[in-house]
Amino acid sequence: MMIDKSDKSLGELFSDLTRDVVDLVRQEIELARVEMSGKVADAQKAVAAVAIGGAVLLAGALVLLLAVVKGVEMLLPPEVAPWLAPLIVGLVVVAIGFVMVKGGAQKLSADKLMPHRTMDSLKRDKMLAQEKMQ
Repeated sequence: MMIDKSDKSLGELFSDLTRDVVDLVRQEIELARVEMSGKVADAQKAVAAVAIGGAVLLAGALVLLLAVVKGVEMLLPPEVAPWLAPLIVGLVVVAIGFVMVKGGAQKLSADKLMPHRTMDSLKRDKMLAQEKMQ
């Protein structure tokens, strides 16, 4: 048997409203939890990229030091700047590491971690609630 909503008392209407709001809040919390779990996985990948980029930067620094110690006298004649070749190799490795760190850091931006679907859903819910209250 269907109950006509116009037959409900004010108390019943408020009870229904309260129950609906509680259900809506539960659904929004679940949506936020699901969306944030995906964002956490993305953040973990970005942190790994930053760590690998840092390791590459360290390798570049080690190459620079090794090149300074070992390669100065071997690669170029004494008349030419003997530090030039190790400097070039080290700068290339450091540049690669810098690009990797920069890419990982961009993936950690606040905008990429924001739960956009949840925020949109909350805005729609707010607008719907405002319409129903009028």
